[in-house]
Amino acid sequence: MSSRPSARARATRSGDSGRKVAEAAAASWRGRLTKARGNRRTVRRVALGVVVLFLVVLVAPTLRAYLQQRSDIDAMRDKVSQQRLTVEELQAEQARWEDRAYVEQQARTRLKFVKVGEKSYTVIDPEIKDTTGSIAHGSDSSEPWYDTVWASMQAADVPSNRR
Repeated sequence: MSSRPSARARATRSGDSGRKVAEAAAASWRGRLTKARGNRRTVRRVALGVVVLFLVVLVAPTLRAYLQQRSDIDAMRDKVSQQRLTVEELQAEQARWEDRAYVEQQARTRLKFVKVGEKSYTVIDPEIKDTTGSIAHGSDSSEPWYDTVWASMQAADVPSNRR
């Protein structure tokens, strides 16, 4: 006999090893499928997170612009309402100026107009004091001119709250 195994023995041995290889391959595929099923949840979660992040990135600037435009519209509405009030006041003033009696009163008050034959008197209040300062004007002063200049320079150096 030869030292080589017979063909049948080789087939049995290769069948056992083939079966082992097939079982190992099946076990590895089962393991991979189990892992894949577990990974499917993770993949779904990651995909959902990516979609949500994409939507946030896509919607956030649009939402910000929308809110900014809404606040601008509200500000413009407030401005329009204030301008309407101003227009109403100006229209009322224009209506007053269309009245001849009002125009006459304003001419008399503001411009000191008088009708023909009337006399206008302007009373100047004698109690008004000169508030421009206490600088001596005139030649009735017995001091020499340089003393007056020196006094005005000293008065200028004093702060206004100490005068």
